[in-house]
Amino acid sequence: MTEKILECKKHGMRALLLILLLYAVDITMFVCACISISGGRTNTNLALLITSIVIFLFAWIPLLGLKILGPQEAMVLTLFGRYIGTIKESGYYWVNPFCSGVNPAYKTKLNQSGDVNTTLSPIISSNTNVAVNVNVNSHADRLSLKIMTLNNSRQKINDCLGNPVEIGIAVTWRIIDTAKAVFNVENYKEFLSLQCDSALRNVVRTYPYDVSPNVDTTGDGIADEGSLRGSSEIVAKKIRDEIQKRVEEAGIEIVEARITYLAYAPEIAAVMLQRQQASAIIDARKMIVDGAVGMVEMALERLNEKDVVKLDEERKAAMVSNLLVVLCGNRDAQPIVNSGSLY
Repeated sequence: MTEKILECKKHGMRALLLILLLYAVDITMFVCACISISGGRTNTNLALLITSIVIFLFAWIPLLGLKILGPQEAMVLTLFGRYIGTIKESGYYWVNPFCSGVNPAYKTKLNQSGDVNTTLSPIISSNTNVAVNVNVNSHADRLSLKIMTLNNSRQKINDCLGNPVEIGIAVTWRIIDTAKAVFNVENYKEFLSLQCDSALRNVVRTYPYDVSPNVDTTGDGIADEGSLRGSSEIVAKKIRDEIQKRVEEAGIEIVEARITYLAYAPEIAAVMLQRQQASAIIDARKMIVDGAVGMVEMALERLNEKDVVKLDEERKAAMVSNLLVVLCGNRDAQPIVNSGSLY
C-alpha cells in the first residue's frame, strides 16, 4: 500500500456557512408554506412545505464531511472500503460526507507518550506496577504524526554467556507512512511493541553483561571488549537498527532507542556482585605488589649506590621479605628496634 497525499483545499468554514444558509432558507420556506396553507392557498404551497421538510431531514448529511485536523495529525480516508488518500496539513476541511477516517490502533493503550493523560482516573499497569492513566479522548479517525516514546517493560534475557539479565529500553518513534501503518498491519502499536521485544532479545543475546575474554560481539571472528554495560551506545544503536528493519513495512520510523534499565537477574545478582568484588580485590592486590616490588628494587639500588651498608644474599633476602610485608600488608607494621649488632 502506497500513501497518497490529498491536496484538499480547506473549504470547511465555507461549507459550514452554506449549510447554515440552506437551513435558514429552508426554515423560511417552511414558515411561508405554513402561513399560505393556513390562509387557504394549498395548491403550490403544499409541495413547498413537503420540499422544506425533506431538506430539513437530509441537510445534516453534509455536516458529516466537516473535519478538523490539528498540527502533526493525519487522517486516512476511505470511501466504501476503498482507500482514497491521506490529509496531513492542519486546518478545517470539508470532504465527501460518506468518507470515514481509519485508525485501527486508537483503542490500544501502551505505556507510552500519547496514550496517557494525568487528569483521568488511574489504572494499574501490570508491567511496571505503577499507575497509568488512560486517555479516552484519542480520536478514532486520525493518526498522530508526533514523535512518541514507548517505554518497553523490563525483560529477563540470557546474555551470550548464559547469564540472565534484566533490561528495559525506551524507543522514540513516529509514523511516516500512514497508509502502511493503517493497512499493512492489523494494529501498528501492538506490532511495534512486539517487534521491540523481539529485536531486544536478538541483540542482547550477542553481548555479555560485562567484558569477557574470547567473546566476539561484532561478528568478525576477533574477540573484542564489547559488553552491555560498557558499550551501551553501540548496543542501543544496534537495537534501534534491528527494530527499524522490522517495522519498515508498518510505515514507522525509529528515531532513537535507549537502555533505561540494566542489571543482573535477582537470582544471580548476589553471586555476580561477589565476583566483581573479587576481581576488584585481585586487581588492587596486583597493583600493590607491582608497586612494592618496584620500591624494593629502588631501595636496594640506592643502598648499593651510596655504599651505605654491605649486605650478603641472605640479608638481602631478609630485607626484601620485611619490605614486602610492610608494603603489602593490610595493617600498619609494628617496627622492632634492634639495639644489638647486625649479626
